[in-house]
Amino acid sequence: MRLRENISVYAWSLSLLVAVLAFIAWGQGLHWHFSNLSSYRLFPLFGLLAFSLMWSIYIVGRARHYLKPPAKKLSNYYKYLSVTVLVLILAHPGLLVWQLWRDGFGLPPTSYKNYVGPAAVWAVIVSSIAWFIFLAYELRRIYRDRPWWKYMEIAGDLAIVGIFLHSLRLGTNLQAGWFRIVWITYGLILAVALFDIYRSKLRPS
Repeated sequence: MRLRENISVYAWSLSLLVAVLAFIAWGQGLHWHFSNLSSYRLFPLFGLLAFSLMWSIYIVGRARHYLKPPAKKLSNYYKYLSVTVLVLILAHPGLLVWQLWRDGFGLPPTSYKNYVGPAAVWAVIVSSIAWFIFLAYELRRIYRDRPWWKYMEIAGDLAIVGIFLHSLRLGTNLQAGWFRIVWITYGLILAVALFDIYRSKLRPS
């Protein structure tokens, strides 16, 4: 099957596409004026890219499940995308925390509350929990064969749902316009992918 043989090309193309869409949405939000970039303006881009690339990894994962290509076909894709996503999920809150501290707002959680307001604190709490889950998930190379790791996988799935909700509530580029529609579409496709994942897991062997 041609799709099976070229799955690496399609995987990289999908990830590149969603990354480009994220950059365009972010750039439009700045009216393409990059002369006064600050941490406050830059950190949202890292968040958009982090979720977009994680989303593409989920979709490629479902394609891999059904097409069953040789493992080496996607080895570099997962290797480099995983590192990229890790850098992005560190940079996204890291830039904001650093800038808020520099501006005299202190450190989280107080600085977060001052930045987003009391009504949106729940979104920050959700994203903070998800952040720690994503970092813990990096230990999969060591613990993935342990019986309890399946619960970590469930936590990871809940974490990406949490990040989706967090982004819809707080994302500067997601409150209106074409990219909000794209983002909601991502969410719907993610929901289908997660449903398919757990349907496969719960299906009798």
